[in-house]
Amino acid sequence: MTQELHIVGGGMAGSEAAWQAANLGVPVVLHEMRPTVGTFAHRTGSFAEMVCSNSFRSDDDEQNAVGLLHWEMRAADGLIMRMAGEHRLPAGGALAVDRDAFAESVSAALRAHPLIRIVDAEVTELPVDGSWIFATGPLTSPALAEAIRGVTGAESLAFFDAIAPIVYADSIDMSVAWRQSRYDKGETEEERTAYINCPMTKAEYEAFIAAMLAAEKAEFHEGETAGYFDGCLPIEVMAERGAETPRFGPMKPIGLTNPHDPEVKPYAVVQLRRDNKLGTLYNIVGFQTKMKYGAQTEVFRMIPGLQDAKFARLGGIHRNTFLNSPTLLDDRMRLRNRPNLRFAGQVTGVEGYVESAAMGLLAGRMAAAELLGRDLPPPPAETAMGALITHITGGAEAKTFQPMNVNFGLFPPIDAKGGRRGRKDRYKAYTDRAKEAFTAWLGQ
Repeated sequence: MTQELHIVGGGMAGSEAAWQAANLGVPVVLHEMRPTVGTFAHRTGSFAEMVCSNSFRSDDDEQNAVGLLHWEMRAADGLIMRMAGEHRLPAGGALAVDRDAFAESVSAALRAHPLIRIVDAEVTELPVDGSWIFATGPLTSPALAEAIRGVTGAESLAFFDAIAPIVYADSIDMSVAWRQSRYDKGETEEERTAYINCPMTKAEYEAFIAAMLAAEKAEFHEGETAGYFDGCLPIEVMAERGAETPRFGPMKPIGLTNPHDPEVKPYAVVQLRRDNKLGTLYNIVGFQTKMKYGAQTEVFRMIPGLQDAKFARLGGIHRNTFLNSPTLLDDRMRLRNRPNLRFAGQVTGVEGYVESAAMGLLAGRMAAAELLGRDLPPPPAETAMGALITHITGGAEAKTFQPMNVNFGLFPPIDAKGGRRGRKDRYKAYTDRAKEAFTAWLGQ
C-alpha cells in the first residue's frame, strides 16, 4: 500500500493539496486544528474558510496573470476553482464567491473522498519521519511556528494583514448609493450592477480622511514592527501615505455615474461587493483596517449611504508569518535540510487565495508523485504556477524577500520578434504561451 501523505492545515493550500494527492491515488491524512483550536480571524471549522475577502480577483485568463492562474488550476481539476465556480457571485470581471457555501462545499468534498482521513487536532512539531506538507497559512499557531524556527535555524519573516468590514445590505441607504460595476463591466445585467457605490463630495472625502487618520488604532505587541503587504494595506495606512492616495486606489471615482445626480461627478466613491449568494451581506472593497471597533463604526458611518450601516463583521488586523523560501525551500517545495517536509500556501511567501491554493496544488502533486516512485518537476517558468514557484524558491532576492501576488513581471519576457507589442497583445502572448506549456506539463 502507498505510504500516507500528511497535510497540516485545511485552508486553501492544504485543501487543494489533499484533493490533488488523493485523486492521484495517495492516501491522505489532513490535520486541521479548527474548531478545537481557534484563530483571531476564522469563524468556523470549515476547510478553505475565506477570512479577508470573498474575491479571487480577475477571472480574465487572456489579459490577467491571476486569471491565467485560475485557468491552470481548472485545467488541473482544482477543487478550489471548481467550488468557486459553483458558488460564484456577480462581481463584474472578478470571481467572487458566497464564502460560507464555498467553504462548506470544499469541506464536504474532502470529507467524502475515500482516500482522505480528517484529524481534528493541532500539530505542534515537525515530524522526522513520513511525508508531510505544512500549509498552515498566515495564522500558523505559536507552537508550530516555534517548531519551524527550530528546524530552519532562521527567523520566519512576518508582516501584518488586515481584513475589511462586512455590512448588512438592508442597512445601506439606496437613496444615496447605487448599483453599478465600474465601466458597466459584465456580460449580464446582474454583473453590470454587482457593486453598490457610495459617492463622496470633496468636503465629505476630506472629513472622512481626517477622521480616519485621527481614529484610535490597534496597538502592536512590544518588539513588533508594522510591515504590510502592499496589496492589502489598511485604508488608514494608505491615507497616511498621502491624503489623496485612497482616491487613486479603492476610492477612485472613475468608470461610475451616479444616477441620483448624473451631472455631478463624485470626488470619491466607496464600493461594496456582495459577500453571499442571498445578497444580504456586502464587504467594503479595499477597506482593510486596523482601527479599533468603536472607531470603525463611527468613521465608516461617515460614508454617504452608510450613515445607518449595521456591521455583520468589523475589520481587524493579524500577524502574518511566512518563510524566507528562497533560502529554505528547493524547487519541489521541500525544506532543504529536512526533505520529508514540504511547505505550501501563504507560509511560503505567496500572497492571495488563488496563489496559496496553487502552491497547494503543486505541493500535493509533487508529494504524491514522490510517494508513487516518480519525480515531478515544477511547471515551466513560462506558466503562472511555474513563475510563482520559481520566484519563491530561488528567483527572489532572499535579503529583501516579501510576499508576492502572481504578475507578468515574474514571467520570462516575451520575444517581441522585431517590433514592440502593445500591452494587450503582449499579455495575450504571455497567456497563450503559458497555456501551451502548462498543458504539456500536465501530460507528465
